[in-house]
Amino acid sequence: MRRTHFDADHLAFRDTVSRFFQAEIGPHSERWRHQGFVDREAYLKTGEQGYLLMWAPEAYGGLGLTDLRFEQILLEENVRHGDLSFYMNLHSRVVAPYLGAFGTEEQKARFLPPAIRGEKILAIAMTEPGAGSDLAGMTARAQDMGDHWLLNGTKTYISNGSLADVIIVAARTAPESRHGIGLFIVEAGMPGFKRGNKLRKIGLHAQDTSELFFDDVKVPRSHVLGDPAKGFFYLSELLAEERLQVAMGSIAHAQVAFDITLEFIKERMAFGRPVGSFQHVRFEMAAMRAQIDAVQAMVDHCVMEANAGQLTAVVASEAKLLATELENEVMDACVQLHGGAGYMEEYRIARMFSDARVSRIFAGTSEIMKEIIGRGLGLDERKART
Repeated sequence: MRRTHFDADHLAFRDTVSRFFQAEIGPHSERWRHQGFVDREAYLKTGEQGYLLMWAPEAYGGLGLTDLRFEQILLEENVRHGDLSFYMNLHSRVVAPYLGAFGTEEQKARFLPPAIRGEKILAIAMTEPGAGSDLAGMTARAQDMGDHWLLNGTKTYISNGSLADVIIVAARTAPESRHGIGLFIVEAGMPGFKRGNKLRKIGLHAQDTSELFFDDVKVPRSHVLGDPAKGFFYLSELLAEERLQVAMGSIAHAQVAFDITLEFIKERMAFGRPVGSFQHVRFEMAAMRAQIDAVQAMVDHCVMEANAGQLTAVVASEAKLLATELENEVMDACVQLHGGAGYMEEYRIARMFSDARVSRIFAGTSEIMKEIIGRGLGLDERKART
């Protein structure tokens, strides 16, 4: 399907980006999977190209490039030629925008330039052992001590948790309110801040995921993002684009799996003929082709809605739900079409199958996405009880 939302500038950008990921990121993928994390050098090289925080104003060293289509291209080419575990989009488009949207001029001047250069890696800490998608259920606490805030709590499943130099931590500031949450900037080396072991996962083996511990961490007032009572609303405001980021990556991942499988079934023989020549296989591939094209069209539409500042939480949830569910359906079908080879880690499709599973969980589970969409229809259980 021809994707009409890209113009000549985007296509030229894709060519350049594709060469970068093929030369600088992809060749290291296997080694990163074995060591369990991406080299910091990857962020530095990407920063040198201007590919980190492209939206940031030129005054801080960014490109001032706010068109999300360029970010979409970066994400797609990283999925195809780089490494899905290289979470540059988390760094650039999920975490950094909190600094850009809610940070003071001093905070932006301090944290954005090194993040743009790839010298400081960013992470955000929301999830807790007892509170996942329910942000209002978090128990981490931040107490106002006058000249600083005292932060205590535990966070888990934090992407970039081992490598991050700057972490935005969500913590409860008003115990009497479910929505009384603040966002605090914690830097590596602050007394009381410790990292747990890198967590072992069934996929994304090159992506570092950790537990983080905060024991009486003194957070200066200069490290509070915006109003310390409005963090819940800040998180809600930016979660829509985070979910779109997941949708963009998931549909790109599905497309790559489809392409790999198409080549495989053309060459693999069974009963003296290519596997792809059997009607059942053709029908399987045809159904996937139609579904991928349909969801890709929706994701591309959402990118344009985001560019126009009109992407809603409900539509972003729809895109994430459809893209991640389809991604996993495609992975399962493609592994099956590879036969025994699909179960061998030497084949990329096996690794992709494991990597894909988390997309239906992070940034809000599929069940949470359905809840948000359902509430958008006026089907709110709480209202029905009143």
